[in-house]
Amino acid sequence: MAESVMKPPRKTLGPVAWMRMHLFSSWYNTLLTLIVGYLLVTSVGPVLNWLFLEADFKGSEPSDCTGAGACWLFINQRLNFFIYGFYPDSLQWRIDVMFALLALSFVPQFIENLPGRKWLGIFGMTGLPVVGYFLIPGGSFGLEAVDSAKWGGLMLTLIIAYIGIIASLPIGILLALGRRSDMPIIRGLCVVFIEVWRAVPLITVLFMASVMLPLFLPEGMNFEKLMRALIGITLWQSAYMAEVIRGGLQAIPRGQYEAADALGLGYWKKTGLIILPQALKMVIPGIVNTFIALFKDTTLVLIIGLFDILGAVQSTITDPAWQNVAIEGYVFVAFCFWVFCFGISRYSQKLERKLDTGHKS
Repeated sequence: MAESVMKPPRKTLGPVAWMRMHLFSSWYNTLLTLIVGYLLVTSVGPVLNWLFLEADFKGSEPSDCTGAGACWLFINQRLNFFIYGFYPDSLQWRIDVMFALLALSFVPQFIENLPGRKWLGIFGMTGLPVVGYFLIPGGSFGLEAVDSAKWGGLMLTLIIAYIGIIASLPIGILLALGRRSDMPIIRGLCVVFIEVWRAVPLITVLFMASVMLPLFLPEGMNFEKLMRALIGITLWQSAYMAEVIRGGLQAIPRGQYEAADALGLGYWKKTGLIILPQALKMVIPGIVNTFIALFKDTTLVLIIGLFDILGAVQSTITDPAWQNVAIEGYVFVAFCFWVFCFGISRYSQKLERKLDTGHKS
């Protein structure tokens, strides 16, 4: 006679067990759960009403915002400025092409077993900056030149963040390797560079790049304000990136170095094939956290007269034609930042799971 198999009690499985363990495990956890639940019930409803149910979506004039909810007409009417800044309308197709190439390069990275995904990612890291260098400013290949003073909005935010991320990673790797070098001069120079740049706030770096740097350049030599800001942001970010990567290098067991030496590998082969891949894998969360911080810090360029998406919104909410739309503008900016930061975070988690092969000494 076959033995009957009894199922585990319901209290130990599923959502009931999860709630007992995490929400009602003690009297104070139960009290906190009830308080938070009450706050959510009393606040979520009004927020949803303001965002969607009582909001105004249709119309073309400020007077069309008659409801008690959000006035999303403001975002719809100024959306072009929030995305492109003062970039000429007839040339905005260039930015649209760059947005499409950016999406084509990185959205497929979330799709498993997609043919050509690896090459699209490589293009996004190498070819896309080259295309943008010629396409966005123009002035070559018969393209009309557009001064960087006209760049703004979301496109400027993405340009600053993208260049800062792409450029700071390799520089940070070299600085981290240099700080652990056996050559005293190289190690000393890297230590000084890292510690000096890490000790200076980004806002100071931007002021120096915008105001002070031109005073030290030879007569007749000058860079555009955006270029100076990009150089300052890249160098500043590289110092932080170097420390993140140095943490990964220090976490590699000594046996890995000794094994590489026993195989007769030179410094660059040992570093590039054995040490650095393991170190980068271990510090993926730190690298991504630094990337996200840089993406949010791009809003500081407003202080030197560059209108990123936050600057574009702030310059628009003061328009007398639109009254009391500041909250809508800031919610729109927050949503844009959340979309990109959340996407970066989710991809990093996916990459961590894919590369999680354990670590043994």
